Amino acid sequence: MKKNARKFLGSDNCPIRTVLDRLGDKWSVLVILLLGEKGSVRFSHIQKEIGDVSQKMLTITLKTLEADGIVSRHVFAEVPLRVEYRLTERGETLLPHIQQLSAWAEQNMRHILKDRKQYVV
Repeated sequence: MKKNARKFLGSDNCPIRTVLDRLGDKWSVLVILLLGEKGSVRFSHIQKEIGDVSQKMLTITLKTLEADGIVSRHVFAEVPLRVEYRLTERGETLLPHIQQLSAWAEQNMRHILKDRKQYVV
């Protein structure tokens, strides 16, 4: 067995599985891209920019990203209460990789959709 293959054994200790489990959902990458572009953003702005994400799913996504140290949540002691989200240092190091993935998706989407139409299951 190759040395690199061993790191994929056992889902609890596999870095790839652990990260993709968190980032492979429908919303996390979009949130990271938005925060990378806009900086510090309020919940309502994130929801408006993404469009079709429910309040519940956005809340879960932000909490998950916060738990992983990718996003930080800052509460301002104002009336009404103001909460803003931004990328942490860890999130900033992830951003270029997500941006590359986004660029790849944009460059290849037309061809992928064409290939899907031609593929017979």
